[in-house]
Amino acid sequence: MIRVVLAQPRGFCAGVERAIEIVERALNKYGPPIYVRHEIVHNRHVVEDLRTRGAVFVDELAEIPPGARTIFSAHGVAKRVEQLAAERDLPVIDATCPLVAKVHNEGRRYAAQGREIVLVGHAGHAEVEGTIGQVPGKVHLVQTVADVAALQIADPAKLAYITQTTLSVDDTRGIIAALKARFPSIVGPDVRDICYATQNRQQAVRQLASAVDMILVVGSRNSSNSNRLREIGEELGKPSYLIDDADALQPAWFVGVHSVGVTAGASAPEMLVQGVLDGLRRFGEIEISTQAGVAEDVRFRFPKELADT
Repeated sequence: MIRVVLAQPRGFCAGVERAIEIVERALNKYGPPIYVRHEIVHNRHVVEDLRTRGAVFVDELAEIPPGARTIFSAHGVAKRVEQLAAERDLPVIDATCPLVAKVHNEGRRYAAQGREIVLVGHAGHAEVEGTIGQVPGKVHLVQTVADVAALQIADPAKLAYITQTTLSVDDTRGIIAALKARFPSIVGPDVRDICYATQNRQQAVRQLASAVDMILVVGSRNSSNSNRLREIGEELGKPSYLIDDADALQPAWFVGVHSVGVTAGASAPEMLVQGVLDGLRRFGEIEISTQAGVAEDVRFRFPKELADT
């Protein structure tokens, strides 16, 4: 018998639900094809499902025919992408998560005050690239406390920071503390820009780690928040594995394991979690319970062109 504890909350957040439904509503209203710049969310199964229904995912706007209906992903895009879309007469529906858009607005507000901006985030992540491209002026990307020590700032009295929304709260708090220690005049939002869903899922994994022998995180390799969940489990001393789906389960993981915690990143659908539970039954009988946790009821508005569909 393997005892399985499901994290609460887990899986889709409001921003991901909104982004996926934007694509679905656009397909229903306008018909396929609907072009989407980058993966709408970082989950292979979600992307493949939408692709079968007529969504076409592209890396660059140049791949989209002029005038074709276009959606920007939940991660947000740079100003130059918005400008290029306008030049190509692409009717755009913006699925940027409102919490990411909030970070963009904060960055622009700080830049308007004449401040250089420090962005705490992961190089190459779609959200980070979009945020850097939304903020005018100088943006310094830092990923670690060591990066803070290497910063070259023109005027330490005119400095602000913003953060990627899907980071580890603990890591971000340490980087912010280092920024404040080196630049006492720096201004910024503490860890408030780590989105509510990311924080809730990280706290749920901390609870799981105290109750189980091993943790499974359902999510894609390119999902920042899913990777953070796995890392937190490892940091708390529990073997933790990031898996796309039940096919990734390895029999060797379960030797001597009597209890398993299961969670899912914010872009992983619940059907994948249920599939993993079915996969666990290959290793013996399971007993499932759900931990007590935060009940999320956040909902975001849809873009006006899709509000009534």
